[in-house]
Amino acid sequence: MTVVGADGLARPAWASVNPLLMEYYDTEWGMPVRDEQGLYERICLEGFQAGLSWATILRKRPSFRAAFADFDPDVVAGFGPGDVERLMQDAGIVRNRMKINATIQNARATVALRADGGLVDFVWGFQPAETPRPREQPDVPTISDESKALSRALRKKGFAFVGPTTMFALMEAVGIIDTHLLTSHRRGASGVWPG
Repeated sequence: MTVVGADGLARPAWASVNPLLMEYYDTEWGMPVRDEQGLYERICLEGFQAGLSWATILRKRPSFRAAFADFDPDVVAGFGPGDVERLMQDAGIVRNRMKINATIQNARATVALRADGGLVDFVWGFQPAETPRPREQPDVPTISDESKALSRALRKKGFAFVGPTTMFALMEAVGIIDTHLLTSHRRGASGVWPG
């Protein structure tokens, strides 16, 4: 079920109250991300989000960008043990050693993937033939055959914190699938899928 806000726009409940989430939903979530740096950032942020709220990650996003060189894979790929210790002291980000190490590992894997056509074509290659058409929030899946396959494929390429549920969330966030509720004002906004 969507919630109609004071602005007259219908959004899912998760994006209907918090102004930060509303802005993210209205302008970014579900829009196609087709550049390497942007996709690498989203993969890393989805990994950091595991076990936390997306609002927490959005609040910390400017600090994440500062800490990880705007998610430039070439720069982050060069991070070493000293950088990990520095990041573990950065209160502006999620200080989880495994997730920090995964972000560095994923940068290296992103750089390596350029030899096979690059991260963008690789990830978008898992776009399904059809997208969900949820009427209510319980109708929105949290995993798919494609997200399972993407997870396996990324792991084989050396990526970490890319489980199938996390990859489903990535696919939603970057427009590979459209899980906007049918009554949402954003349904079909990506241009990838019809409303």
